Formats: sequence, structure tokens, C-alpha cells
Amino acid sequence: MVSGILDAIDQRLVQELQRDGRAPFARLATAVGVSEHTVARRYRRLHAMGLRVIGVPGRHPAGATRWLLRISCTPDASTKIADALARRPDTAWVSIASGGTELHCAFATRTTGERDALLLHKLPQTPQVVSVSAYCLLHAFDGASDAWHIPVPDTQGNEDRTHTPPPPAPSASEPGLDTVDEQLMAELAKDGRATVSELAHATGRSPASITRRLDHLRSTAALRLAVDYLPEHLGYDMQVRFWLRVAPGQLGTVGTALAAHPEIPFAAVTTGKSNLIATGLFHDTAELYQYLDHRIGTLPGVQSIETTPILREVKRLTYLTAAR
Repeated sequence: MVSGILDAIDQRLVQELQRDGRAPFARLATAVGVSEHTVARRYRRLHAMGLRVIGVPGRHPAGATRWLLRISCTPDASTKIADALARRPDTAWVSIASGGTELHCAFATRTTGERDALLLHKLPQTPQVVSVSAYCLLHAFDGASDAWHIPVPDTQGNEDRTHTPPPPAPSASEPGLDTVDEQLMAELAKDGRATVSELAHATGRSPASITRRLDHLRSTAALRLAVDYLPEHLGYDMQVRFWLRVAPGQLGTVGTALAAHPEIPFAAVTTGKSNLIATGLFHDTAELYQYLDHRIGTLPGVQSIETTPILREVKRLTYLTAAR
């Protein structure tokens, strides 16, 4: 993999891809202020460094319940258990934290049987697992999902203080996805920038039909496009998870405030002693300290904060899709 921090043009390109992952190179070139040839070349370089544009469901399947697990394990077993969790189709992301003795895992279930199979049977029977805390995700703020929005500095080096606008809220009467939609979503999960011709060939439909379906999926918020990229390439060497205890009447206020901070790509209300959980991205420990002392710590209603560094992300950007 090519390494190194991105320059201003690369950063602008990532920023524009976060706004519209399927934007053609010509439109990206206009937004970035360079030639279409330069954008194409830079995109290929970013792709070689691990950047992926991935189609993800904009809304979770009916009846799905999302969970966040905090798993304590023996140090010698963290990688093995994390890899096993990553292979499960129902896990969205898996990370190793806190000196290698703690795992964080997001997963989704549709039935109590699916939930109990992991929480009551599989994990308790794993000898190296010391304890498991399960948090039911109740509400994600500002259109946040399991995909991280990475803040990108602008060309003058000032921090981009705006999140990508959330997708339109889905209509309660919006019909579910049919088989072709599911096939289309599966192909976009592999490559969100696949051409219409490639998608038509993969699904056995005409390009015109695929174009209509794509427009419908995006306009109804059934499909979002996420940029999967290692934050280190943008200079973010500290990724942490905040476990907050917030006064019940202040959950909405604190969560909304966190979601507006560019350092916080994800914030959600959960069950448990830590009733609000957030993920933060920082350039270094000094920046993390300033954020803790001057921003998150001063929010009204925050009663306590626990911070756990994320050492390694084992699985990223994988999503539960509706059962066929």
C-alpha cells in the first residue's frame, strides 16, 4: 500500500467524494479546481492507498435492532476473537481497543434468536472472553450511521467544519426493496462507483432501468454512498471511542452538539450506564486533550466521560441487508 499524508488536492478530492461518491470525474475536477486527467490520476492513487466508495443502506431493514458490544478478553486472544467476529455477516465493524484487551463490535439482528445466538451462546462459550457488555443503539444523530465521515482540511489548512448533509428522511410509506434492488445494492457494496453498464450486466437489467433504480434509491434515502478510507492518511493518528453518561433530559442536546463537531463522525444514544457513545478522530494526543477539556467536557448534562483509544480496525463498512 502506498503511504503518506495527502496533499491539498487529494484532501479536496476526498471531501468531494464524501459529498457525492458517484460524481463523474469532470464534476469532481470542477469542484477541486484541477483538470479531469489530474482527478482521474489522483483517484487511482487514492484507490491504491485503500480508498473505496461503497454503497450502503440509508435505512436499516424493518425489524432490525442494532447493538454495540464491548468485549473484555485476555490479551493473547484479542486478534483471534476480533477476526472471528469480522467473519460474521451480521457484524458491521470490529475494532481492537484499550491495550488489546477490549473489542468493540457493532452488529444487527432481526430476531431474538439471532441476538441470543451471539450474546447467550457463542460469546459466553469462548474461553478467552472475560466479560461482555451489550448496548442497544436507540438513536443515531445527524444522519450518522456505521460509516465514518472523516473531517478533511481545506486547501488553506483550515478544518472543514461541516458534515456531509444527511440524506432526506425516508417516507414511512416507502415500499421495501425488491430482488433487483437488492442485487443492485450488493454490487454497489463492492464498488459504489461501478458504472451503469457494469451494474446492468451484473443484474441482468438495461442501463436505463438501472439509472432509474439508482435515482430512486438515492432520492428516497434507501442508498447512501460512504467513503472508506484510513484516517491516518489524512493525518488523524488518534481514533477514540467516548463512553458518556449524560443526564436523561440532556441526551438530545448533547448528542446534537456532538454530531455538529467535525471531530465526531458518529454519536448515538444507547442503553446501559454509558447512555451516549461517540467516535472521535484527532491528529494527536494534544488535540484530544484540548477537545476533552474545552469542548466535550463543557457540554451541559455530561456527568462522566470514559475514553478508550482504538488500536486497530479489523472490519469496516459492512452492513446488514434485508433478507432475501
